[in-house]
Amino acid sequence: MKLVTYESGGQPRIGVVRDDKVYDIRRVIRYLEGGRIPRLVSQRTDFKRASQVLRDDGFAPRDMLELLGLGKASQKALGVVIAALAKSLDPVQAPRGIFMPLAKARLLAPILRPGKITCVGLNYADHAREQKIKPPERPIFFLKSGNTICGPGDPIRLPPNSTQVDYEAEFAVVIGKKGRLISEEKAYDHVAGYMILNDVSARNMQVGDQQWFRGKSCDTFGPTGPWIVTPEELSDPHRLQISLTLNGEKMQNSNTAELIFKIRFLISYLSQSLTWEVGDILATGTPGGVGHHRQPPRYLQPGDAVSISVEGVGTLTNPVVGP
Repeated sequence: MKLVTYESGGQPRIGVVRDDKVYDIRRVIRYLEGGRIPRLVSQRTDFKRASQVLRDDGFAPRDMLELLGLGKASQKALGVVIAALAKSLDPVQAPRGIFMPLAKARLLAPILRPGKITCVGLNYADHAREQKIKPPERPIFFLKSGNTICGPGDPIRLPPNSTQVDYEAEFAVVIGKKGRLISEEKAYDHVAGYMILNDVSARNMQVGDQQWFRGKSCDTFGPTGPWIVTPEELSDPHRLQISLTLNGEKMQNSNTAELIFKIRFLISYLSQSLTWEVGDILATGTPGGVGHHRQPPRYLQPGDAVSISVEGVGTLTNPVVGP
């Protein structure tokens, strides 16, 4: 299932993408409550059970954080309901606003205000190799601030105090269950899904400050999206192609198999020190091919277009503009 935040009527709404349509979750729930469901659907056992789960949970999430916080059982039930309606609703007779064509939807960042954006540095073996350095023995963590968040199609705005802004394709984990002291065996219980994150970085700040926060936290330096893919969609998150193109030219091309520290370990390791909250983002690192380590270096310029693709997840594209 693909979970999105999108704009409708000037307001952010949450939806499910299926068959090139975006289904408005709150309007779907109102439709269920209205009792006008086609009989062939309403009498199906799986549909009745799923609908009952949603009614029992008082299912009416207003944003992505509330949706994720309702847990996996509710999300699974939502998936069953959407799948059934997608097969049965006549596009002409469907209730107004219950869905819209994906091509016409303005997608926003899936999580508009995440609590923590936790990133891992030097976590791809090929990224360490391109720098000719030894892979770290322990994970290197840093934070990006919330002002970095933007969505598909939103511009990456170059700050006036950097001419060395770089791209970083990342496979991101979205936390769906609060927890601390989590074992590696239980780590996936806390995963709501996966998405793409571009860890845009001002290298002059990163190097000059001798720490990474300011250079990673400029406005718009955290494009995310295009949606959150729930775990059942990916058979193995450590066997996914990940790539980045700049103006159509492939700059990064790797596989999440290159991750040095795996997702289970990262979630568990950090949970020994801090509490994971619903909606937190864990960006797992970037592969080799970043602009800073090319000869000559290749930095982002106004007019550029950056696209990141992750197998089984999708593609996130953002234009680059000046200050």
